[in-house]
Amino acid sequence: MRHTISVLVSNEFGVLSKISGLFSGRGFNIESLCVAETLDPEVSRMTIVTRGDDKVIEQITKQLNKLVSVLKVHDLTAEEHIGRELALIKVSVAAENRAEVLSIVDIFRAKVVDVSPRSYTIETTGDEQKLRAIVELLRPFGIKEVARTGRIALSRSHRAKQGK
Repeated sequence: MRHTISVLVSNEFGVLSKISGLFSGRGFNIESLCVAETLDPEVSRMTIVTRGDDKVIEQITKQLNKLVSVLKVHDLTAEEHIGRELALIKVSVAAENRAEVLSIVDIFRAKVVDVSPRSYTIETTGDEQKLRAIVELLRPFGIKEVARTGRIALSRSHRAKQGK
């Protein structure tokens, strides 16, 4: 089963390396990883997507909690949470299909962030299924490049601390 784990860490040199080393050293795969500073500049939030049964996730959680720079580990999978990804998609556009591409962009509430004579770069956010769907609809036009973030997620619970 796929799990989304939120990890609050000290915002200091080498923390990402320690956490990725923990995963690789124990043979756990990271499917996606996003890291950014929180409202507190001394704390960063990592959102890690990984796969495993309950026993594996418990082991990952325990190992993460052993690291000094880890402040809090929270598996969001079993509770209500909001998760999003961002994608930039550069797609070929000929004069005859520009309107059709723009129609797809509108349907997905995406936006064109760069225009060149032969391509549009489209920015879109949403869950994994939405991003997969827009990529599939744009594929026939000729996708030149795709850059995606990993998932970011926050609990819907009011118990979560603001800014941490």
